[in-house]
Amino acid sequence: MQYDKDKLLNRLRRVEGQVRGVQKMVEEDRYCMDVLAQLAAIKSAANSIGLQILEGHAKSCMTEAIQSGEGEPKIREMVEVLRSFVK
Repeated sequence: MQYDKDKLLNRLRRVEGQVRGVQKMVEEDRYCMDVLAQLAAIKSAANSIGLQILEGHAKSCMTEAIQSGEGEPKIREMVEVLRSFVK
């Protein structure tokens, strides 16, 4: 993989903290728009993490598969994952 695992894990921990924060906001009946704003921030952070992982995959796994002549199935696999990622 072509990404910094420690940095990604730190970002995931921050997202985990944000999710716990939103849970507390809901428990405390906080203003709906504030909760939605935090959910949007979580979604954005998760997408950013996913894109970093995708970039690492493209730079390592995809490159190796294409060079070995096995690119087509890997490309199909990545397209399928991308379809679910952008929903």
